Amino acid sequence: MTATQAWLEPREEGDAFVLALGGAWGVDNLAAIDNDLRRLHPGKRRCSIDITEVSRLDTAGAWAIWRTRQNWESDGATVELVGVTDDHQVLLDAVGKQHMEAQRPPRAPNAFIEMVVHLGEVTVDIAKEAADLLAFLGQITVALGRHALNPGRLRAKSLVFHMQEAGLNAIPIVGLMSFLIGIVLAFQGASQLQRFGAEVFVVNLVAISVLREIGVLMTAIIVAGRSGSAFTAQIGSMKVNEEIDAMRALGLDPIEVLVLPRLLALVITLPLLAFVADLLGLLGGGLMAWIVLGISPGTFIERLNDAIGQWTFWVGIIKAPVFAFTIAMIGCYEGLQVGGSAESVGQRTTRAVVEAIFLVIMIDAVFSIFYQLVGI
Repeated sequence: MTATQAWLEPREEGDAFVLALGGAWGVDNLAAIDNDLRRLHPGKRRCSIDITEVSRLDTAGAWAIWRTRQNWESDGATVELVGVTDDHQVLLDAVGKQHMEAQRPPRAPNAFIEMVVHLGEVTVDIAKEAADLLAFLGQITVALGRHALNPGRLRAKSLVFHMQEAGLNAIPIVGLMSFLIGIVLAFQGASQLQRFGAEVFVVNLVAISVLREIGVLMTAIIVAGRSGSAFTAQIGSMKVNEEIDAMRALGLDPIEVLVLPRLLALVITLPLLAFVADLLGLLGGGLMAWIVLGISPGTFIERLNDAIGQWTFWVGIIKAPVFAFTIAMIGCYEGLQVGGSAESVGQRTTRAVVEAIFLVIMIDAVFSIFYQLVGI
């Protein structure tokens, strides 16, 4: 054997088993002898591993020697290393320590630390999302400015199509939900006000609740789940199919082609939907008041005129364009963030609905505080 080759020589010395090693025990030589090394099983007796003739030892060679010693000792043998120099011992200790650390069970996670880490990660994600949304808002504002200076750039057919999809086709579900909510408000209000003999004020309850808050808020939530999710899914599918990349290659701006028609359509139609929701909410409340309390339609309308003021209707309607802008922006933004898989479309669609509803409720709270401060 040459000094550049690794070799091993097992032999018997009385009742002891000796394994002599020599040559260069490095990563480039171990493949040739590793199988022979693994097949050695001296059994339960005294053994020696003599590395006096080892001319070179690296981490891989030290690992093979350490592993052999551990395997023999696991079988019940008593193993002694012979001819170990200081350099050899450093490598053997290093690989042994590394193996023991790898086998050590992981520490039990600290629930509080994990909670803090998760909270920090979520906070960073929210901050990044807010910054990206702000940048997207800037892009929309620039595109709206270009269209204001040149109205001919607006895609009228696309705008009308999305007005039909997001507005006209949403009337049945919005109207039904508002009608039922009006019925529930009147019924629950009547059951409570009858205890005090003030059941006639159920008209005030229904009118103010529906016109100021419930009508426009429920309309926005329904539209966020219906149209906002549709915007994300449509644009996301185009992103997966690389149609948006093709638009950019043709010199078309996806903000102008895809985002603005949807955004303007929703800004136009959501106030109209809120108006329909208000009417049907009042209709449902009036019907239930007639059935439960015997308040005739004429009396209901008379009490309605006394209950609502000049701003009661407009307080709700003013919110509608802001809600519409927010829902459309979130839906289109999440659609443009879709990755290259269908799974990403579903994830972004769910995220768009959650974010849109959250922002709508938060904006509604801001409006309520503002109205309270100005005395409306």
